Amino acid sequence: MSSLFIVPTPIGNLEDITFRAIRILKEVDTILAEDTRNSGTLLKHFGIETKMTAYHQHNEHEMTERLVHQIKQGQSMAIISDSGTPGISDAAYLLVRESIKQQINVICLPGATAFLPALMVSGFPTNNFLFAGFLPQKKGRQTKLRELLNEDCTIILYESPNRLEKLLEELMVIFGETRRVSVSRELTKLFEETKRGTLPELLQFYKLKKVKGEIVVVIEGRKKNDDE
Repeated sequence: MSSLFIVPTPIGNLEDITFRAIRILKEVDTILAEDTRNSGTLLKHFGIETKMTAYHQHNEHEMTERLVHQIKQGQSMAIISDSGTPGISDAAYLLVRESIKQQINVICLPGATAFLPALMVSGFPTNNFLFAGFLPQKKGRQTKLRELLNEDCTIILYESPNRLEKLLEELMVIFGETRRVSVSRELTKLFEETKRGTLPELLQFYKLKKVKGEIVVVIEGRKKNDDE
């Protein structure tokens, strides 16, 4: 039976790919890649010669129906992103949804994603958390932050390096100066770094330091005495 495989790829350290992921990527008929040039480097490293097709947020609406039809006709496909697990802040949802509607077997392999390591090293509670992904860049951004203000669970956000300082400033205004945060970047890579502290402390730190790499911001949940 043909299937759609959701295959996580390393977020930095190539050793984090699984044996099963390599096998599946070699066995499927087609690999759907967010960026075929970026993924081509990964596939070459592991000797994977399966043909690739570009599938990303800019073409998923026009391609999904055709891809589902091809899977129904007997092709097996794997979807990968530039890094991490497909569908976490990138394309996959539409294809998964339509595949399920067409009773296609959808299988997700376990593997790398950025927010779980960042959560684990934050020191904040891990039994109850909210992953909010990327905030809107403009419209709705402040509204979303105010909604998150009242969450008593740990909150996880993704942010780009060039907007990190702005985010910390916004959080300090809305969440207050006593709220603690943890900022992780370059996870699994040589220069992996996590900084923890209050919002003013981290804002001061990142005002003096230019950062690169993808950023995960983990925010302490609201405590009962925050209103006092």
